Amino acid sequence: METAAKPLETVRTPWSVPPFRRFVSANLISAAGSAMAPLALAYSVIEQGGGAGSLGLVLAVNTLPTIVFLLVGGVFADRLSRSRILFLGNLLAAGAQGALAVTVATGHATTLSMAACGLVSGTAASFTVPATQGAVAQIVPQKHLQQANALLRLPGNAVKVLAPVVGGLVVAASGAAWALAWDALTFAIAAVLLLTLSLEAPPTPRTGVLADLRAGWDGFRSRTWLWTYTAAGAVVVAAWLAGFQLLGPLVTARDYAGARDWGLVQAAFSGGLLAGTLVCLRWRPYRLLTVAVATTGALALPLAALALALPLPAVLAAALLAGVGLDVAIVAWSTAFQQHVPQEEQGRMSAFNGIGERLAIPLGYLVTALASHLWTPRTTLLACATLIAAAAALNLCIRDVHRINRRTPDAA
Repeated sequence: METAAKPLETVRTPWSVPPFRRFVSANLISAAGSAMAPLALAYSVIEQGGGAGSLGLVLAVNTLPTIVFLLVGGVFADRLSRSRILFLGNLLAAGAQGALAVTVATGHATTLSMAACGLVSGTAASFTVPATQGAVAQIVPQKHLQQANALLRLPGNAVKVLAPVVGGLVVAASGAAWALAWDALTFAIAAVLLLTLSLEAPPTPRTGVLADLRAGWDGFRSRTWLWTYTAAGAVVVAAWLAGFQLLGPLVTARDYAGARDWGLVQAAFSGGLLAGTLVCLRWRPYRLLTVAVATTGALALPLAALALALPLPAVLAAALLAGVGLDVAIVAWSTAFQQHVPQEEQGRMSAFNGIGERLAIPLGYLVTALASHLWTPRTTLLACATLIAAAAALNLCIRDVHRINRRTPDAA
């Protein structure tokens, strides 16, 4: 591993570790494209005449591979070089987004073709997600993990503040294809940077894939705080994505100024993410998991604001607060996970957590699309907001959640 050349006791900040700087650069470049992708995808569907049903199908198919392949990706992340997995995953995502951009630009895009590209992108993510979680802990010493997690998100969140606005202007002026092509290019550049990390495979026993999965499942279900957080996350993630990504663009297209205002809402949310990262650079909460659970409840705010048809400034304020809450939750959760799960298990534990949170996403999209025929979009948005708040409140009632706290270097 590249950090071996620099003794860990001499590392004062994550920035002093060259592989970490390269890792941040790759994530920054990728974020510059990915921040535009949801808006571009939504309006690609709208431009070809699709509505809530078509957009729900495209988004649902994007998540299906993570349910099918994420566990395999977790096993690979605990057995193979995580830098090689990240390289191949980003390269595959670049190809999928490039193909999608071409079909949209040439006017040959259909719901089926967009779903097929989403299927490939989802397959790539099912291998990169578990590898990313373990890679941070493999690069940076434990005492710097929260700072590393915050710094890793800082440049990407900064880009996301402007990227949705730029993406909205690009989509409004020249169509979604250019934003999708930019996303493909950033994936390709990130792949090259990640390949140069040369992270070694974790030191795990060479057993069969099924044996690794059984051992991983035993470790997952034995940690009450992990599976209850995952169960609550399944509700929160499904309700948030169904409300924000599926219904958000449709509601703003009908009740607000369309792509322009939706770009502003996404920019406000991204501004909140950036503010949340700055909070995490200064604030080091002891009760890491309690903070992570509580702050996810803020995601209900923009959904409720859109459901109540509040003025745009109120929607922007709600999106800003949601971004702050989400980023604090992500950094606190990542730090708790990396400190309380052994390095050789992080790929599989991350995969079980990820598949649990993603399991309800396709169902959430499809149920929301069907509900649009029975309820108004505002009523459905309000239901999603209620689910998020209830899931966070119930998870805080789990005693084990309040026992997963910050570990000091001496305790580690």
